[in-house]
Amino acid sequence: MASEPQGGLTEYIQHHLNHMTVNFSADHFWFWNLRADSIIISFVLGAAFCLWFWLFARKATSGVPSKGQALVELAIEFVDTQVKDTFHGDRRTVTPLALSIFMWVFLMNAMDLLPVDLAGWLVHTFAGDEVAHHTYFRMVPTADINTTVGLSVAVLFIVIGHGIKAKGGFGFGKELLTAPFHANNPIAKLVLVIPNFLLNVVETLSKPVSLAMRLFGNMYGGELVFMLIAGLMVSWISFVPGVVFNTAWAIFHILIIALQAFIFMMLTIVYIATAREHH
Repeated sequence: MASEPQGGLTEYIQHHLNHMTVNFSADHFWFWNLRADSIIISFVLGAAFCLWFWLFARKATSGVPSKGQALVELAIEFVDTQVKDTFHGDRRTVTPLALSIFMWVFLMNAMDLLPVDLAGWLVHTFAGDEVAHHTYFRMVPTADINTTVGLSVAVLFIVIGHGIKAKGGFGFGKELLTAPFHANNPIAKLVLVIPNFLLNVVETLSKPVSLAMRLFGNMYGGELVFMLIAGLMVSWISFVPGVVFNTAWAIFHILIIALQAFIFMMLTIVYIATAREHH
């Protein structure tokens, strides 16, 4: 990642939109590339979240909590309240899932607040200008469509699992063929099997698409704005107003970061609650 705009604003933005990829050859039966930057940042933030909450959980006291413990308790109570209001079954597994999704997505979104050229500056400082010019590293995993699709597909399998657990394999399959259109006549039931199945397939597949595209679109757009502002700050004349615009956008973007994590969590809870309901 370049540490400063080179070759014009368009080239600067295009350069910053590249990912650090690991290429697999067809000789090893791999036909795709892994985006190492998204994977590394995602796993590091996930591990940091688990370690953070685990440390405060094992040191929790019943007296006056520390600031760190109070923050952890506030996050848990907030998520548990949302689950309680939306999901009316046993929430012993749903609340931890919702908490993990909210905090993980929030932390990944929050990487957008780091300076655009931070990774490039680090590479330039320790490895030199030539290496920095050919090194790519994007800091926001949720601005990568692969990350959001992966999260959404995982949520889809969890939702299907809850549906099968609540209704049984036979009941879940039967509902795919007999809802939402019902009929008492055996012939009419048979005729409605295909429309019911197609509608349920479309409804099921639309859930991960909606989750993935909403999160990706908002975070990708926010990242582009930060890149545009950074690309325009090439002189002292543009530096001061650039800092002002960058600060204003960052303050506004904090709301987007938290809101998108909240929406992703709430839709997951709603999908699970809907999957466990019988038509």
